[in-house]
Amino acid sequence: MAFAPSDRDPDSSWGKFKRTRSIATDHDGITQRFRDRLDSALLHQAHVRFCRLEVGGGTERGVVGREGGFMRIALLSDIHANREAFAACLAHAESARVDRYVFLGDYVGYGADPGWAIDTVKAYVERGAVAVLGNHDAAIGVPQRMSTSAEIALAWTRPRLDWSQRDFLARLPLRIEEGERLYVHANAWAPDKWGYIFGPVEAARSLRATACRLSFCGHVHVPQLYDVTPTAKVGAFAPVAGKAIPLLLPRRWLAVLGSVGQARDGVPAAAYAIFDTERSDLLFLRVPYDVAAAAAKVRAAGLPLILSQRLEQGY
Repeated sequence: MAFAPSDRDPDSSWGKFKRTRSIATDHDGITQRFRDRLDSALLHQAHVRFCRLEVGGGTERGVVGREGGFMRIALLSDIHANREAFAACLAHAESARVDRYVFLGDYVGYGADPGWAIDTVKAYVERGAVAVLGNHDAAIGVPQRMSTSAEIALAWTRPRLDWSQRDFLARLPLRIEEGERLYVHANAWAPDKWGYIFGPVEAARSLRATACRLSFCGHVHVPQLYDVTPTAKVGAFAPVAGKAIPLLLPRRWLAVLGSVGQARDGVPAAAYAIFDTERSDLLFLRVPYDVAAAAAKVRAAGLPLILSQRLEQGY
């Protein structure tokens, strides 16, 4: 029997976001266009620069980015302890020859491999990637009110994390500004309150809260794209996997990337995106993975049945 997520579930985007789109799955992997990139030597000539980090409402400065050459940036959000989906996306991104990785939060919760997910993100960060805090990550240290299934999954997760994994999550910033780009899990207006961007109204509010031209976030588990013109007209786009979208000036843009580890748009495949700084275009992608294996792990762990069903059905 299939279960439909409740409209009253504060952790579900299904009831609040009405899907009117068709999303194509990228079954062919890497297209030839991915292979047309700048020589990596340009990046070795880049110099390190500073970017702004916001931690717990404050702002720090840290060395996390490179400048001086163009980059292809892999953007991954809402991994949710799904090893199979995360590994598939990382392999896809490596084959696409990306230069940089950005992780947008929620590495734990729902899935059966939280320690592996954290250790993997941590290893990428140690090699120069950046990562921000998600609400499920924050709830490891400070429990929050969520749906019943989310709270059960987090209660299961906490004793399975060691001190270093907990410490890594506790030290993550809420948001990172890197040049014209903002990276945040939920939104820019109150990143620690975890408000959802369900449509143009919330998208415009988030864009007003940052000076960055481009915002990249997750949290909703459904890929979305919004823009605001200089006259404050807000547009909404239905991204199609495998079709690059130019993020043109003078518009400002906000992209909701969907979820690596728990899709909720009716497509079980993992979702992530690649941003090309040379072309200023964004490519939404879907990556097939071993859904059956991930769902079986969730059931074997004794986690709520609905969490394995969501993986299988993509809702």
